[in-house]
Amino acid sequence: MPSSDLHRATAFRLAFARRQAAEVREVPRGFLVLDERYARSYEHNQLHLDGPVSPAEVSGLAEAAMADLPHRLITVHDDALGTACAAHLTRAGYEHATELVMTHTGPTPPPAPARAESLDLPALAPALARQQRLWMPDADDETIRQLVERRAARLRGAERVEFLGVYATGGDLASWADLYLAPTDGVAQVEDLVTAAPHARRGHADTLLADALHRSAAAGCTLRFLIADADDWPRHWYARRGFTVVGRAHVFTRHRAATP
Repeated sequence: MPSSDLHRATAFRLAFARRQAAEVREVPRGFLVLDERYARSYEHNQLHLDGPVSPAEVSGLAEAAMADLPHRLITVHDDALGTACAAHLTRAGYEHATELVMTHTGPTPPPAPARAESLDLPALAPALARQQRLWMPDADDETIRQLVERRAARLRGAERVEFLGVYATGGDLASWADLYLAPTDGVAQVEDLVTAAPHARRGHADTLLADALHRSAAAGCTLRFLIADADDWPRHWYARRGFTVVGRAHVFTRHRAATP
């Protein structure tokens, strides 16, 4: 049932966050993950809340837990709690985004004529750096370096972590994604699926997604899920490829520690 799928997907995400972290600090109703090697990566320095807490207390809880960090990032994995927190946290200067947990319920697509390739970090890094530059044109070199190299931490997050890529005819890396596999629990996640702008609308992402689904099925992962931004177009692209929304999480971000 969808509720069971959501529970399993959320449990996987929480375990992944703990496993990839350099340090985990327990806090009331959640935990803080830290990694000073990637201090500019919000992903690796954030507060996860997965238990009941008063919405009015969340801002203070974050201030106490993240006092040494220049930013605030809170992921609330319970939809009702995240919705209730929104008013309190936006008044405290946070930006609010909603994540959709989408599971693959449609048929597995037939194998594509082309296949994705497994990549190591050196092969993936140049494309990641170029894409980060497009997303963050004002970022300095150190920030870009950390955001590229942080993928090394993700290798600890699951039983198996694969970086997949599809190359264009000319040899450029056209599309790439992470694939996290937990065969013991029968769960797989596709994360950070990106197609470089010059190669968009040529089927590379379809090839990549189909290959990731086949690899997941071959590993015995019957639950296959991904996370999509509720306000962005890829959610509709995923829906057309057999993914269904089973739940929501909420992300609250403040780029400076000081209260506005």
